[in-house]
Amino acid sequence: MIPIVGIGAGLVSALLFSVVITGSPLAALLYSAAPLPIFIASLGWNHRSGLFATAAGALAVAVALAPTGGIAFALIIGLPAWWIAYLALLARADAQGPVEWYPLGNLLLWIAATAALATVGSALVMTTDYETYRSVIARMIENLLSEMVRGKLIALPADVQVKDLAQSLAPAVPLGIGASFVTTITANLWLAARTVKMSSRLPRPWPFIPSTTLPRQALLLLVVAGFVATMGGFIGVAAMAFAGALLAAFMFSGLATLHDISRGRAWRLPMLISIYVALIVMQAVLTPLLAIAGVIDTLLGLRKHAALPPPPNRS
Repeated sequence: MIPIVGIGAGLVSALLFSVVITGSPLAALLYSAAPLPIFIASLGWNHRSGLFATAAGALAVAVALAPTGGIAFALIIGLPAWWIAYLALLARADAQGPVEWYPLGNLLLWIAATAALATVGSALVMTTDYETYRSVIARMIENLLSEMVRGKLIALPADVQVKDLAQSLAPAVPLGIGASFVTTITANLWLAARTVKMSSRLPRPWPFIPSTTLPRQALLLLVVAGFVATMGGFIGVAAMAFAGALLAAFMFSGLATLHDISRGRAWRLPMLISIYVALIVMQAVLTPLLAIAGVIDTLLGLRKHAALPPPPNRS
């Protein structure tokens, strides 16, 4: 049963991954859901089902598109989904106490690390020469900026050339890619877990998500990643991607903090509605603020004093 489910999930995931070549907005949305079938297979039918899905999907993409496409599928979609699902179902218990499941904060930290590896993997599939990679990224940014200027979506100062601006922005692209990977992986994991729970196949009880907080080691990792990012080369790309992924993880931690400390308060609903609306219309402003809130909570443990005790765990 496990191989059959895994192979089926892998083929669906490969199809979602492959439609991105059409370049349409719908294709981009479907591509972002490519990890979902592998998450569902791994959470509902054992992590080995996720490995079968990864292998089947990589083989299908390699045959249908190109061998490098199969490698990209495995590095960007299949293996990250399998590994995160595997960690989500880890548990330990002793004779004296209840089962302790893998902490959500540690899982979020692993999602950030996986996002950084996926970012580097996608870059290396493109080219193994760093200068070629940087020139390709700069050209893509230049084309995008040129289209935006022609469409009058942005206006650049007269002394700023599009090409020079693109060259300046290119090193920061892995930062955004790493952050976007964290968002995609987290959203797919949540949706897959809810789907599997509805079918009563989720092995672990549903966790209290607002209690999610990153371990303090994440702060040190963020500082180290920021330092290493200045080194250049693919090591710098990996560090920049990890920094972006960690900032996205802190953003989710900050969002969890607001959910947690607002429980039982009269202003909870209007505050949360305002936050989520602001995330849509002014994401560039609110996301850094939420990341800062996550950093402060991780450093000072604000929720220990401000939040109510978590509700009883329910399966």
